[in-house]
Amino acid sequence: MRLTEDERAMLAGAAGEPRRWAIEHQIAVGEFFDAADLVPVSQAHIMADTESLGESGVRFLETLAAAPEPERRVRIPTLTDPRGLDFAVYKRLGQTDAMAALEARTIAALKSFGVLMTDTCINYQTILPPTRGEHLAMGDTGVVIYSNSVFGARSNFEGGPSALAAALTGRTPRYGYHLDAHRRATRRFQLDVRPHDLSEWGALGGIVGRACGSYWEVPLIDGIENAPGSDALKHFGAAMASYGSTALFHMPGITPEPIEFAGSVPDTVRIGRAELDAFVTAYGATGDKVDVVVFAAPHLSLVEMAAVADALAGRPVHPDTTLLVATSPEIKHAADRMGLTRRIEETGAIVAAGICFYQSYAAEMAEANGWQRLVTNSAKLVNIIGGYGYRPTLLSLERCVDSAVTGRVV
Repeated sequence: MRLTEDERAMLAGAAGEPRRWAIEHQIAVGEFFDAADLVPVSQAHIMADTESLGESGVRFLETLAAAPEPERRVRIPTLTDPRGLDFAVYKRLGQTDAMAALEARTIAALKSFGVLMTDTCINYQTILPPTRGEHLAMGDTGVVIYSNSVFGARSNFEGGPSALAAALTGRTPRYGYHLDAHRRATRRFQLDVRPHDLSEWGALGGIVGRACGSYWEVPLIDGIENAPGSDALKHFGAAMASYGSTALFHMPGITPEPIEFAGSVPDTVRIGRAELDAFVTAYGATGDKVDVVVFAAPHLSLVEMAAVADALAGRPVHPDTTLLVATSPEIKHAADRMGLTRRIEETGAIVAAGICFYQSYAAEMAEANGWQRLVTNSAKLVNIIGGYGYRPTLLSLERCVDSAVTGRVV
């Protein structure tokens, strides 16, 4: 790989051990993907939940964070993905003091780097939306696909160590979606039905993601007459990335980049009402007892928080059911100010800030609380949570709330 004078100095250790480790890590990644050089990036987004890190990962962070102040400070604005627990509610969810202690150590280490503890997977809705052509080093797959597709920014999926390395160097290897060649459409889909709600937008993303099934496939979706809102595209992209490892999609007239195909125009795959209904029905469980209803993955926007409060309308959550609503700390503050948090929590629901359900010791929570049947409007979450021992059901926001109130899948 071609290195600049500054990059060679970092590799030689002139800028301290954290940056030497970071540039060495990035060179290894870049050589694996045949990157010619490193590209400057303007933001980084780190996935570093404690369930994934474990004791060894936290010790690694603490070792790097022990370097002198100038050597360990990040060079670019660096944000965090959701944390492992919310200190205000963790005991109510069956999480332990040991989990909280590991979380506190992780937060202290990340703060010592100068990382901004945003603790969210919807930073593009709440903090610093990227711009077209901006090179990024983003961790969460939903953040990457939204940044690439809706904004026209450029990022690959960056694992936790790679995102931290980018934060410390201000660079990332120039491969994949940083290059024009990989941003051209490779698959074509025709949508013959308009999704009714966010759960169906997620279902549509799941269908497209399954059909692609590769990080290097770039789907083009035709047939969307009116631009979906931000929350619809959020659920659509998050589910697509979850089911297909897809990092970029194009919607003619909606997403910003000109449409070009990588080679000949591919055959069109049609998606209609039957396909959407079949996807949702596969997660059906009408009448089953509901253990937990989860609004998360991705975090709720302020508009979604208001929708949950309105759907509850003061009705109490069933005593045998837990209703968990997860959002970013910034939106939680706004929801507090507007009275939305109070309206939701008065029903017995739990509002958590800065956590993601499947990154929050989901298996341990299931065991501690006796949870099995989980209801959500997130297609991304139903795809993931089965691996933690849950039986997931995908419903609209309103039916999720009705199920929480009745204690049965509506």
